[in-house]
Amino acid sequence: MKEKHKIAAIQMATGPNVSANLFEVERLTREAVEEGAELVVLPENFAFMGQEDRDQLEIREADSDGPLQAFLSRLSRQLGVWVVGGTIPLQAKTPDRVRAACLVFDDRGERVARYDKIHLFDVNLPGLDERYHESAVIEPGTEPVVIDTPFGRLGLAVCYDLRFPELFRRLLDEDAEILAVPSAFTAVTGKAHWEPLMRARAIENLAYVVAAAQGGFHVNGRETHGHSLIVDPWGTILAQVPRGTGFVCASIDREFLDSVRRSFPTIHHRRLKCNA
Repeated sequence: MKEKHKIAAIQMATGPNVSANLFEVERLTREAVEEGAELVVLPENFAFMGQEDRDQLEIREADSDGPLQAFLSRLSRQLGVWVVGGTIPLQAKTPDRVRAACLVFDDRGERVARYDKIHLFDVNLPGLDERYHESAVIEPGTEPVVIDTPFGRLGLAVCYDLRFPELFRRLLDEDAEILAVPSAFTAVTGKAHWEPLMRARAIENLAYVVAAAQGGFHVNGRETHGHSLIVDPWGTILAQVPRGTGFVCASIDREFLDSVRRSFPTIHHRRLKCNA
């Protein structure tokens, strides 16, 4: 296994036009690959953000069958890059809901993992007339996911999952070394918590974090924080983009990761276990 690999996080301000969104994804992914990226992480809801959450029902797909999944497969195969496909709406067990599914495709276009977002964003933002109720449309997942890749053990999480460190401990228990976190943080919560939470998940798990975000103003009136970033196991931000459309690239260094885990072995000093 190579010691260094370049990875990228894509940032967008997705709207309701699926074709336009996918065009932007392909353009940005191609540019990231031209800069040497071998693994590209897309943001949550990269393909579609409608006027309201229920609009996702109109584009939901059956598992392993649909144009969004075909797009991710083609993109990864044609560009020869691993793709963490943000989230797309897949059919749920109940007919009036979807699963917010994060799919991973290898550089041959083969799907190698599916993670369904576990923690759903049902909140009223303090001091603001801004409310979110994801569980009205999204059916939560139940299983953490970690997979082998050429870059190391890759753990998956999505947006609001970031606030639940016990999930990341479960990923660590399955030997996660890189944490991909497709997201769409609100402007308010992102300004307050985005960077501290991302750095905390990297520091406490001595892992790389690759966070691809929505960033800007959306047709539905929502404003997202952006600031997609890549953090190393010591908590250092290696690359970050503020707002708007773009991407960040950085190298992950397995030798550095292994060195930090050997010399500062906090993950081996745990005395309590979290049950997820």
